[in-house]
Amino acid sequence: MPNNNELNIIIQGCVNQDRNNQREFYKIFYGYSAAICMRYSHKQTDLVEMVNDGFLKIFKQIQTFVIPNEHLEKSIRAWIRRIMINVSIDYYRKFVKDVPVIVDVEEKYEVLKDSYATPIDKISYDEIIKLVQKLSPMYRVVFNMYVIDGLTHDEIAKELNISANTSKSNLSRARLNIIKLIENKL
Repeated sequence: MPNNNELNIIIQGCVNQDRNNQREFYKIFYGYSAAICMRYSHKQTDLVEMVNDGFLKIFKQIQTFVIPNEHLEKSIRAWIRRIMINVSIDYYRKFVKDVPVIVDVEEKYEVLKDSYATPIDKISYDEIIKLVQKLSPMYRVVFNMYVIDGLTHDEIAKELNISANTSKSNLSRARLNIIKLIENKL
């Protein structure tokens, strides 16, 4: 990772649409971006397309990024993260049309028992991500948005054009499916 001055120069080069700086920026942040999009994708080809779409948006919007006085790397990563999440959600909306949305379930049936959470402690982050990728697209998107990206059910509902109860239900079912996958793996 370049130091703040070098990163600042690369960002300024990207603002000026310098191909060499764009290439360097891409190399520096490709892995980070791919890790974000991987949580939402099901196939490698989808992942590559999502990351590349994200970088196109980044290079079109980089002039809107306000370079902070401190914590440049942290700020640019947060900015990239938001773009990659939005691209992933847009990709989901655009290409995953045949997946049915789970209908609302009464809230009293959505709560998971505490005993279900214990198997997750036994596996690594990478294994969890692989299990999440096995979920149906709707469950995967809601799980990522809620658990990993920290959105509320109301925010998820707004982004995906579903109700908050549907979001809660999908999260509950996603967790149950992950637990079943974990138990089958152990």
